[in-house]
Amino acid sequence: MIDMHLPILLIVVPLVSAPLCVLLRQKTLVWAFASLVCVASLGIASMLLIRVLEEGVISYAIGGWIAPWGIEYRVDTINAFVLLLVSIIAAVLMFFALPSVADEISGKQHYLFYTAYLLCFTGLMGIAITGDAFNVFVFLEISSLSSYTLIALGRDRRALTASYQYLIMGTLGATFIVIGIGLMYMMTGTLNMFDLSERLPAMFETRTAMVAFAFLTVGMLIKLAMFPMHMWLPNAYCYAPSLVTAFLAATATKVSIYVFLRFTFTVWGAEFVFEKLKLDAFLIPLSLIGIYVASLSAIYQTNIKRLLAYSSVAQIGYMMLGIGFVSITGLTGGIVHLFNHALMKAALFLSVGCAVLRLGSSDLADWKGLGRRMPVTMAAFVLAGLSLIGVPLTVGFVSKWYLILAALEKGWWPIALLALLSSLLAVIYVWRVVEVAYFQKADDDSNVKEAPLMMQISMWVLTGATLYFGIQTDLTVNVAQRAAGLLLGVTP
Repeated sequence: MIDMHLPILLIVVPLVSAPLCVLLRQKTLVWAFASLVCVASLGIASMLLIRVLEEGVISYAIGGWIAPWGIEYRVDTINAFVLLLVSIIAAVLMFFALPSVADEISGKQHYLFYTAYLLCFTGLMGIAITGDAFNVFVFLEISSLSSYTLIALGRDRRALTASYQYLIMGTLGATFIVIGIGLMYMMTGTLNMFDLSERLPAMFETRTAMVAFAFLTVGMLIKLAMFPMHMWLPNAYCYAPSLVTAFLAATATKVSIYVFLRFTFTVWGAEFVFEKLKLDAFLIPLSLIGIYVASLSAIYQTNIKRLLAYSSVAQIGYMMLGIGFVSITGLTGGIVHLFNHALMKAALFLSVGCAVLRLGSSDLADWKGLGRRMPVTMAAFVLAGLSLIGVPLTVGFVSKWYLILAALEKGWWPIALLALLSSLLAVIYVWRVVEVAYFQKADDDSNVKEAPLMMQISMWVLTGATLYFGIQTDLTVNVAQRAAGLLLGVTP
């Protein structure tokens, strides 16, 4: 019986639990409760993915109102994959949370932190699972508003400025999205995504359809931080508490990319978007420019969190490049990289969080000699960094391999070469951190201990995952291929 209600439980459990954190108050108790909720959500998401792989698409009618009259939760291969990713990150990070939050956030605000964390988690899961276009906007606002709060909880006063900048850009993106959705509703009289996909083709020649698509696309590109609409991201990642940075870097932009995939391929259709509007002629050059500009910016950063933030903008470029190829192989590479980048970037930000706990700083100059003083933390950073570069036997290699294959399939060898050479820029900015940590002597001889075991557990689970899924690719690649086939309407 409970299997029938898994889609709604995935949203109701964290949503109802969030305000309960306000009632619990006590720091350890509220952490334990939030952890239990995240683990339960991970279990539900895992069961949903198994069911989708075995049975196909799951449709759940809210309140018994059948779509398109009622709100539908629709789970297929791609959003089941995203739901699993978000729930894995949320659950694993809870081990890291107890000591990290105690160090970086005032004790009086801990219950508020976990409330906002669960609300953000609920919003991200809701975006991925809903089959209603307006519900996407509603859950987007739930996740965004809680994200602004999470960022602002950082003790650095600049966190408030970063949160405000994110609020302004996030509001612009959300406004563009809701205008696009409103125009779609005006044309078709429906908000159900599956129903929209059937009614919209009759409107493709109208000016309203073009304007609606333009508003939606710009709004989504702002939300997913694609170059040059990424300016909110570096400060948000740099000044947020370490746990928040890792969570948002691994989930928020990935869910936004999922929304882009869903609207572009499912609602509007690849034929209209890429054959009629030629969006790929815009995406591919902009993705490549973004990869190089953001990577070059990362090289010159003196704060490691900001360095990794610019790296995230570059990695988003790889994902969008895969989408721009509009092929099974390209989409497989983009979707796999969506999953893989979440693992590697969360591991990197958690290793930075461990160092921040002991050093009180993420400035590169303060990391001199850290390889000898915190060898376990730096080992995790190096391994996750190798994955970011794309070294074989890591998840980063798998993603880039498929992207290069996709370019060669189309005969676009210059793009394949540019994608390959861009990894050299990742070598440079990762090496800058390694050089300071291992080959420069610390300014003082103070003894610096490793971070608490709970923080190391989260860090090493994700670091280990970057190696495991780099060797054992059956789950990630097979699911991504099925998702790519579903989006393109073909069997991979």
